[in-house]
Amino acid sequence: MTLQAKLDAFRHQFETTMAPPEAVAIIHRTTDELIATGQADRALKAGDRAPDFALPDADGRMVRAADLLASGPIALTFYRGVWCPYCNLDLQALEEASNAIRATGAQLIAVTPQQAASSRKAIRDNKLSFPVLSDAGNALADAFGLRFRLQDELAALYASFGVDLPGTNGDNSQTLPMPARYVIGTDGIIAYAEVNADYTRRPEPAEMVAVLESLRTRV
Repeated sequence: MTLQAKLDAFRHQFETTMAPPEAVAIIHRTTDELIATGQADRALKAGDRAPDFALPDADGRMVRAADLLASGPIALTFYRGVWCPYCNLDLQALEEASNAIRATGAQLIAVTPQQAASSRKAIRDNKLSFPVLSDAGNALADAFGLRFRLQDELAALYASFGVDLPGTNGDNSQTLPMPARYVIGTDGIIAYAEVNADYTRRPEPAEMVAVLESLRTRV
């Protein structure tokens, strides 16, 4: 089953058996509003230079883009948090593709606004072999053009579901990144970008692998 098929199956289950109709309506409306802003289209694209970064992993070690790029491309994914079931399915799919990604000479990393404790939980629960970096305040997400502020009614809905974004992320900004995938070449230029304002839509990891393989053949 493809990643998107798994996401679609979960969405159907959530919207028909897990969430009340009024909650589903809020989610649909706020997602449509974010799509309508066109922000996803303004995020960094293939051909743009990727922002530099130095972020802590789940154990507090700093991971620097320059160090990663010194040994190969970066396969980068932005996700919302361990509380998001769509994100967890996404991470699991990336883990399934992780050996193929590393076989191209690339390093796979995930970036999230959540604090280290939540990232350690994400690593355990999803059995991840790649690092999860904490992007405090979504600063790196903002540099990529991905950061947005939740509409008040959506923030209130998440809170009613037990999602404590201020506690999980360590700030009160009520901001999240739009889910995104990037491949950054060793020259620092983005070779692949996929951004979607609809968090239930994610690209297949095979797309990222294909780009990385093409980069390897050019060397």
